[in-house]
Amino acid sequence: MYMTRHAAARQQKKAIPPLIINWLCEFGCRRRGMNGTTVIYFDKESKRSLCTEAGQMVIRRLGDMLDAYLVMSEGRIITVGHHFKPLKHR
Repeated sequence: MYMTRHAAARQQKKAIPPLIINWLCEFGCRRRGMNGTTVIYFDKESKRSLCTEAGQMVIRRLGDMLDAYLVMSEGRIITVGHHFKPLKHR
């Protein structure tokens, strides 16, 4: 997955490991964002799928990092971060 320089800088600054980015791309819930972007984050269902795949112990250990999200546009990751409030559903 191609990541912009901005996204790579945000990933480093926010200390989001590449494993979490891969899990978001594979298991994350996708919502349409503004201007044709896609927001990907972990919801309850995607966390359950991830737990089945990776194991409950792994999820418990890395649970603090599962509040991460990423924004994609045209097949590129344009930014990543942590959300502190629930994302609004439209």
